[in-house]
Amino acid sequence: MDLGTHVLASFALTRAAFPRAPRSVLPVACAAGIIADVDGISALFGPSAYLNWHRTYTHSLFAAVLVAVLFAVVYRFVAPQQLQSRFAVLAIFVLTLLAQCLHLLLDVCQPENVLLFWPFNAAEIAEDWLTFVDPVILSVLVAGILLPLLFRLVIDEIGARDKKPRGKVGAIIALVVIALYIGARAMFHANAVAALDSRTYQGELPHRVAAFPVSTSPLRWNGIVETESALHEITVSVAPGASFNTEVSVTIHKPEASPALDAARNAPIALAFLRFARFPKATIEKTEAGYRVQLQDLRFAAAGSSRREIAAFFELDSAGKIVRQELVWARDLRRR
Repeated sequence: MDLGTHVLASFALTRAAFPRAPRSVLPVACAAGIIADVDGISALFGPSAYLNWHRTYTHSLFAAVLVAVLFAVVYRFVAPQQLQSRFAVLAIFVLTLLAQCLHLLLDVCQPENVLLFWPFNAAEIAEDWLTFVDPVILSVLVAGILLPLLFRLVIDEIGARDKKPRGKVGAIIALVVIALYIGARAMFHANAVAALDSRTYQGELPHRVAAFPVSTSPLRWNGIVETESALHEITVSVAPGASFNTEVSVTIHKPEASPALDAARNAPIALAFLRFARFPKATIEKTEAGYRVQLQDLRFAAAGSSRREIAAFFELDSAGKIVRQELVWARDLRRR
């Protein structure tokens, strides 16, 4: 999820769970709500570092607990005693832990893998319910935070006194609406996956299917279907009465097996990439010196997020021996 959504979600969480928290605590909660994304710095060191670090260790529940402890310790020794008397160290620990868990929950709902249970379990989770920037969630958070402030300004203007915690009800409503919205998207996603899995594609049964969200409508999903000989890209609607025609899918045929393709797929870089990729697409091209092989993950295009898409690139000689291999940004492939 984007940075702005995480900040607003952490702000709303603080208002909902700790409505009487001092204003000076809000930046702490917002910092805790985005700290997991520090792994994005790995992009500065190239695709390989990004593949190894992004949404891995800092996006785990184990790391969330450790970071919450760190926040609490720093707060204990840095925060003024007067502030600690109003908002205890234990409260800081709970608040920062909740903010991080909310961050992880939102990220798990997206198409990119999250190593949630590291180091106890290496399973990577991606539910494919939400886009990376969801306008509905952003709008609900903004409304849930700003509207109570506007109402309070009106109350103050007419001279009425309101001793209720500031923004609590609006924040609770916003978080409940978001939870219901995500639940609805999860239901629509299950329907889309079932529809994709129930058809045949050019006479072949699906081996694997996935449905990726579209930001403009929870009823439209970008589907990917893998069969024995091809990968199919198709848009499916789960609106009542919507038609679903597999003949309009975009078909990408898998390349025929060859020594050059096998050599590339068995290379260490390819194995690392294939552990990460969900719908790998291989292309092989004959060159004057030998062969060029590229591996990409169709998930990124279907999910509408290709800014930091990673691909694997190989050059082989005429005998099928790898002479060059590297992980690259997919946007750079067309320059090669």
